[in-house]
Amino acid sequence: MFDLTEPIHHRIYTLRGKQIMLDEDLAALYQVETRRLNEQVKRNSERFPSDFMFQLTEEEFVNLKSQFATSSLVQHGGRRKMPYAFTENGVYMLSAVLKSKVAVQVSIEIMRTFTKLREFSMHYNALAKQLIELERKNSKEFQNIYKVLDELIAGTKETDAKVMGFLRGEEDA
Repeated sequence: MFDLTEPIHHRIYTLRGKQIMLDEDLAALYQVETRRLNEQVKRNSERFPSDFMFQLTEEEFVNLKSQFATSSLVQHGGRRKMPYAFTENGVYMLSAVLKSKVAVQVSIEIMRTFTKLREFSMHYNALAKQLIELERKNSKEFQNIYKVLDELIAGTKETDAKVMGFLRGEEDA
């Protein structure tokens, strides 16, 4: 098995609306040099269409570095070329290109992590929808309560003429 000093989910970023992993992070996980990983990808370029892999722009790279200053992105400063980003499908395809035992085990763990993140996202979205629905329902109820309270404070609401209980100072005639 492989040793991770940092959990895989810390190496998954969201960019262009997709969850991605950077080539250098993948190379570290697969225990190969980044240039070797990219060489294998170039040799098998037909397996990596643009929805599987793309190169970051300088602006995207700077934004990622500033957002995640404590992550592995800090180590990426000495690169001559912008990093490549691999989507979940691209990471899966890497397992077919990199055929070592380590690559197979790492790919399995990465796929499990992507699955867990997707499940978490589904549960989070469902919970968010429930909260919005509760807020919408309760908002109407609270609006009615606030309206009644405002009327009572303003004295515009007529109160019921019946008095229940005992009145002090009044005697029965």
